[in-house]
Amino acid sequence: MTTGSGGRGWEVPVTVAELVNGGPLAGARMYGTGERPVHHVRIVDDLSVFSTVAPHTAVVLIGQAAGGGWAVEMAMRRAWEQAAACVIAPAEGAGAVSGGSSAVLAERLGITLIFVDADPLVTAVEVASAAARPAAARTQLVARCATRLAEAGASARRMLGVLNAELPGTSVAFVDEYDLLLAGRAAALSPGRASGHRTAPSAASEPWPVEVAVRGPDGLVLGRLVAAGPAKSAGWPAVVRTVLSLAVAPLVTWAAAERLAASGDFALQSALADRLLTEAATEVVAEVASQAATESTAAEAGATGNRRPETGAPEKGAPETGSPATETGARAVAQGWAVRGPVAAFMVRPQGRTPDPGDAERVRAVIVATVGQVPVISREDGWAGWSPLPPDRLTERLGTAVRALPWPCAAGVGAQVAHLRAMRDSLLGAQAAAFLAAPGGVARSDRMGPAELLAAIPGSALKAPATVVLQPLLAIDRDGTLLETLAAVLGEGGAIKAAERLGVHRNTVTARLERIREAGYDLDDRATRLALQLACHVIKGG
Repeated sequence: MTTGSGGRGWEVPVTVAELVNGGPLAGARMYGTGERPVHHVRIVDDLSVFSTVAPHTAVVLIGQAAGGGWAVEMAMRRAWEQAAACVIAPAEGAGAVSGGSSAVLAERLGITLIFVDADPLVTAVEVASAAARPAAARTQLVARCATRLAEAGASARRMLGVLNAELPGTSVAFVDEYDLLLAGRAAALSPGRASGHRTAPSAASEPWPVEVAVRGPDGLVLGRLVAAGPAKSAGWPAVVRTVLSLAVAPLVTWAAAERLAASGDFALQSALADRLLTEAATEVVAEVASQAATESTAAEAGATGNRRPETGAPEKGAPETGSPATETGARAVAQGWAVRGPVAAFMVRPQGRTPDPGDAERVRAVIVATVGQVPVISREDGWAGWSPLPPDRLTERLGTAVRALPWPCAAGVGAQVAHLRAMRDSLLGAQAAAFLAAPGGVARSDRMGPAELLAAIPGSALKAPATVVLQPLLAIDRDGTLLETLAAVLGEGGAIKAAERLGVHRNTVTARLERIREAGYDLDDRATRLALQLACHVIKGG
């Protein structure tokens, strides 16, 4: 790999596209692909001298050779015959050559045509310098990018704007580990859709597209900078990698600033987490609506026989940085939070006391210190959040956090879900598990069975209704065997297992069930079985 100006990739000849997109021809109007390398520069004032033009030469027209549309078109044909790299003409000559005819001619001949506003003689000198010293020309681009990045300040959005502005024709994006677009252009994630002809880099050059990892203040990977588009030359990937590397330190500074601001303001980070969950929920609604609209449009197209237009490439003028949800995701990633991929919710509840607003900062500090960089949100009965850790590891670390808190607390862990859009279900499970957990303990919702759920029912509140439900049975059950048998059958899910639990023959259980039915209970009815199971739990005390 070549990552600096001393590598072979930096010394390969510059292409016409490089000169236009990031070199001395920046801002010029270009017609054609610009993929040819530039080895020489030749100033031409008469079409007759074209016979001495060497291949891969940038031809700069002046005088009679640039005197009108006919002269420019003839120069294009002569340039094609000599295998020149491109033809550069003064902008005033463009008045006699329409953009449409220039584009057609450039495409047909395979010769790039460029119109410049600057003095052609000055342009010739600058292009000659870049062609003679390609590494120096590329270094100038890198230096300009470094200056612009420093001016952008601690903002991921502005930094990606600089990269996309200073690397024209190349799309750059900042994404998390799941390819969620945080800032920049989505086209960077779809290299095959990039416009223009791709020239494969040589074996001595950098791989293309280019990716650079960005590690946060804690050393963990925040995301990746990804650049894609037409590879302008074998040296272009090395240049792009160097420019992307320049953005790593400013992005880490941005992440540190975001994290510092949130760490000192619980309300700020809690509001960010709530907004992230809200936008994730909104995303579900939007996807459903989009799918319904797509199906409806497809049905209409099928009914009318019209073919829907191909989509995929972003519309002209589309924003580079995506929706506000993307900005929220970028800020969350800066905190080190999981915004994609498998996540599990957790809940911490104080025991014997009502949560105080002043407790939040201390609770968050303990949880982050033991569980990792996770969001912590205040809830009426405690504090909640989510983590990318598997439930077993999350349970273990949350147990350490609960024991480190200055008051008796219990915690719960919800089931692991695929993404934040399903976080509501995991949070409900974590809340239920925390309610059942013993002081100083952690319960998991995915391991809560009927017994654990029934244990959460306040027996004192349900004792009277339970007595009413069981009154016909209690009236004939002198020794309590019928109640015990009913509880065993409902708890074990059948007479055979109930007999094993009670240590009696299954025929005995069957006979007792018949007496229970005679008391007026329909044991085949699901609602009746549920009511009886709850009543048995309350009367028997668990």
